[in-house]
Amino acid sequence: MDDQSILSQMKIAVVDDHDLVREGMTAILASRNANNVTKFSTAMGLVSQLEAGAEFDFYIIDLELPDLDGFVLIKMIRARNPVAHVIVSTVHDEILTLRKLLARDVNAIIYKSGEGSEIITAIEEILKGKNYYCEEVHKALKAAGDSSLHPSARELEVLYQISQGKTSREIAAAMFVTENTVEAHRKSLFAKLGAVNVADLIVKAIDKGYIKRSGIIR
Repeated sequence: MDDQSILSQMKIAVVDDHDLVREGMTAILASRNANNVTKFSTAMGLVSQLEAGAEFDFYIIDLELPDLDGFVLIKMIRARNPVAHVIVSTVHDEILTLRKLLARDVNAIIYKSGEGSEIITAIEEILKGKNYYCEEVHKALKAAGDSSLHPSARELEVLYQISQGKTSREIAAAMFVTENTVEAHRKSLFAKLGAVNVADLIVKAIDKGYIKRSGIIR
């Protein structure tokens, strides 16, 4: 059976709050005979369908949705089907985001700035039993370097909170940890990034792609 015949049998959910993205994705899928596509503008639209017994072979989701965090949606999908095929289509290329996605074993990560045909490539690779992460994801992870020198997921969460101007007490409350734990993460971040103060920490974090300049609150 050829790829287009296989794709024609796939039930695909596309979850994105932008009409242009949903329609564009649907058109690309239809060009390869994948016509059984259900579009959702909200996460809860999909969740309500799942609760009603709907099942999909592929879930193509955005991380920034108006009603629910994309990571929460991934967790809800996995809770109902641990082997669900999840493809994340996003504009976020921060190392923290990529690490969190990999930790959740998403099957594919593609950037909205990439070629439209990449969604077809991702599906085809997944059908072969492989994961698919676009070239830019591989480059970002490679640039992050040795994982032993790279901030952990928790440290990156602290880093993000620092970039939002929060104090250690506020960060501790947000992360449900003690202030001592936050201070330990701070110390580790300064050591790993070779920073001398918070401003230097933020600059170096941006340079390494851990956080985006546009997300900094001053």
